[in-house]
Amino acid sequence: MARSIEQIQAEIIQAKEADSDLDVLNSTSRVAIWRLITFVIAAAISTLEKLFDLHKQETDTRISLLKPHTARWYREKTMAFQYGFPLVRDADYYDNSKVTPEQIQNSKIIKYAAVTESEDESRLIVKIATETAGDLGPITDAQKLIFEAYISEIRDAGVSIDVINFLPDRLFLAIDIYRDPLLLDAQGNSILNGGKPVEEAIRQYLREMPFNGELILASLVDKLQLVPGVKIPHILSAQSSWVDGAPGNYGTPKEIIVRHTPLSGYFEIKDFSKINYVVQNRL
Repeated sequence: MARSIEQIQAEIIQAKEADSDLDVLNSTSRVAIWRLITFVIAAAISTLEKLFDLHKQETDTRISLLKPHTARWYREKTMAFQYGFPLVRDADYYDNSKVTPEQIQNSKIIKYAAVTESEDESRLIVKIATETAGDLGPITDAQKLIFEAYISEIRDAGVSIDVINFLPDRLFLAIDIYRDPLLLDAQGNSILNGGKPVEEAIRQYLREMPFNGELILASLVDKLQLVPGVKIPHILSAQSSWVDGAPGNYGTPKEIIVRHTPLSGYFEIKDFSKINYVVQNRL
């Protein structure tokens, strides 16, 4: 940003006073020749800096108009969406000069986003989610309509975009946990600390997954092996289902082979009834 003439002149005078060879220039008159010279130089430098700013602005504008945007750019713009705020006219950003940081933070309702290209069509898929009390979930239908208007306004011409704002994919696990009976009881409770550490480890694994990341069954096994009292975690079955058709209507669960990326971008698991705690003395 260009500095003012006064700022530049003050820096020149400060540099002059630091040089003992220039002590002869000691007149305090505002119209002293040496002060007028510093003013002229400062004015020229300030004008040049303003020209640099103008050139940068024009260059940035041309780049934004000509350069096709990447999936990373669309994700950044998705995370920058502010609910209830207007875009600057003919621009892809907001004017936040008159609002507080708290207002800005509260308006950013999209907390998670992922942008990918469709494998079979020429379009971008934008997956989004918000967060309430630590739990991920979709934004409201009204909020989605406004977000879709926003993304339509800033997208490149000709780019087709689908917004995925679904309830979480459901995860169904059937696991045999070969347990140490000194540490875990038959219901999976920790004898020393209470609670169900296997269930908590599964929840923690899902929380640690990146948004729209893959569920890898081998990694889940690795996580469970770290739980005190778990000798062998054996996954008998892993299935998932996702919203199919009407909102809240889930399809038939399908088997997960090795790995799976949730359609909504994230999972939830509500039923741990198929986790069995097994004791085998020879283990």
